Amino acid sequence: MNQKLIKFLFVLIPFTLVFFTLQHFVSDLILDTKLLFYSTWKVYLFNFLASFFVYLFVLFVNKNFSDKTGFAFMACGLLKMMAAIIFLLPIIQNKELDAVNDVITFFIPYFLFLLLETIYVVKILNK
Repeated sequence: MNQKLIKFLFVLIPFTLVFFTLQHFVSDLILDTKLLFYSTWKVYLFNFLASFFVYLFVLFVNKNFSDKTGFAFMACGLLKMMAAIIFLLPIIQNKELDAVNDVITFFIPYFLFLLLETIYVVKILNK
């Protein structure tokens, strides 16, 4: 379990740093980042922690209940989506703010992190 987690972190940390830097500079060049509700680092911190804990829980379930690993991943995906909605709730409720840019700057990294999680969970499931 520790070896798989370390391998995942060796990919997750550079993945986060590269895409954070890319999105930070792109949003500075294209968007006026002062208009965004959440800064880029908050979005990436949320996605990093959510992906880390999802993978950690999937590894735990795989170690103890290996036949339930896929169900654990699906449940974590549902919980992660609910956490994303709660995270975005202040933007959704704010009537004065145009939320399109905020939602786009949140969900692009969200789906990139989800893709990374899925790739690593599929590796676990294939064994």
